Amino acid sequence: MWWLIAAGGFAIALVLTTMPEFGMLAAGAVAAAAAAGLTDSLVIQVIVFAVVSTALIIVVQPIARRSRMGPPVLSTGVDALMGRTAIVLERVDGRSGRIKLAGEEWSARSLSDDDTYEPGSQVSVVEIDGATAVVM
Repeated sequence: MWWLIAAGGFAIALVLTTMPEFGMLAAGAVAAAAAAGLTDSLVIQVIVFAVVSTALIIVVQPIARRSRMGPPVLSTGVDALMGRTAIVLERVDGRSGRIKLAGEEWSARSLSDDDTYEPGSQVSVVEIDGATAVVM
């Protein structure tokens, strides 16, 4: 019974602090409660609690850290357009032009003032500047 009370205490601490380690300690306390149902040995119960809690912390923390540090999986909006290929509709130079990008017609200009792209050629979108695609 004491292990279940400890698990409840760890669960409450988890909710209040949002520290995932408390959830892993709660799972270890539940495992120790299961061990208490099988044996009366306090030493075995403490060992089960320590092993399960430690194993969960060692396995889960690196996975959680990687998922928090990784880049977003899905790019949306103008971020999704950068790096895409477009077709030149009207001559693109350093000041103006038109391209077909993702099925839509966009105003465009070249990244360098010296570069020009003729209709029908393919360009790559470097960035979106307002409503204008900067291409190369």
